[in-house]
Amino acid sequence: MKILDWYIIKKFLGTFFYTVVIFSIVSVLINASEMIGRFIAANLSARQVLVEYYFHFIPWINGLLWPLFSLLAVIYFTSRMASNSEIISMLNAGMKFSRILYPMLLAASFIAILLWIGNNYVIPRSTKKKVEFESEYIKRSNRKVLSNDLHWFVSEREKIYCRYYSIRDTTIKTFRMESFDDRGYLEKVFKVKNLKFVSPPSTWRAEDYEIREFIGDDEWQVDYSRGSIDTSLALFPDDFIRHSKKMEMMITPDLKELIRIENSRGLDNTRKYAIELYRRTSDPFTVIILTLIGASLASRKIRGGLGFHLAAGIALGSIFVVLSKFTVTYATNLSLPPIIGCWIPNIVFGMLSIYLFKSAQG
Repeated sequence: MKILDWYIIKKFLGTFFYTVVIFSIVSVLINASEMIGRFIAANLSARQVLVEYYFHFIPWINGLLWPLFSLLAVIYFTSRMASNSEIISMLNAGMKFSRILYPMLLAASFIAILLWIGNNYVIPRSTKKKVEFESEYIKRSNRKVLSNDLHWFVSEREKIYCRYYSIRDTTIKTFRMESFDDRGYLEKVFKVKNLKFVSPPSTWRAEDYEIREFIGDDEWQVDYSRGSIDTSLALFPDDFIRHSKKMEMMITPDLKELIRIENSRGLDNTRKYAIELYRRTSDPFTVIILTLIGASLASRKIRGGLGFHLAAGIALGSIFVVLSKFTVTYATNLSLPPIIGCWIPNIVFGMLSIYLFKSAQG
């Protein structure tokens, strides 16, 4: 590392974090202007809004915009260096353009690592607080209750059916659980007219129940009662609640475990979870790719200077966002694999970055 490297790194990181602060303030002000009526209607204090909402809103919005911030930051300070003939001086001194890019990519890698840690462990915790606040005071529709004709596996050998679930009193009307042996043959059926949650973690009270156990060829042992019995099931009230942003609220190890559990239950609803999982890795790489694009684009001293470079950067950032939304939507609703949907923008812009890099060297 030489003095020049530290100079470029400080320029990049200084501009980047300055952009982060400015956009964070602007985002909070814009959001507050839209939400203030709801805050007043919910009778919230200024402290509640600041501490319980905006303290967690800022990491969430930055997690979405850091790749674009890196693009704008590198374009801004690289264009300034080009207009001041600093880059021309470096090239005339025999320095290769790739050598000039080295400290920029090093700084971009540092930002990418911070974003990866944030996406996987920090931002989901903040997002959970933010979404819980919104669900409580602002957007109650964020939470959806699964209530009618539910089928899923609670374990590898146990499948349940619920005709109706009431979240008000945590009661299931018409419940059936089928148990299978190692060969996949049905060996037990547990039917309940009314099943009510009694106590955590998973104690339920069965009323008007019937237990049928297979004990031989075409022979069943039946136990029927109109009374009640308490039993422990691998079933929890939270299993019936689906949050529209549930995957954004979970750290990566928990998200992977959720995908595993949902797949084992035979529920075909893990596609959006997988998209969120792959997005958390693809976004940090986006920072590096957009840094290379921005540096290659803004390194030439041209007529229009900084204004033209920033306009081009904003245009490229907009195209990237549109492409990302398109591919994610396609992966969510159609047959495109989630990993492909998340990485197509990086692949396309990665090829563009290579082209711009070679053009800047010429």
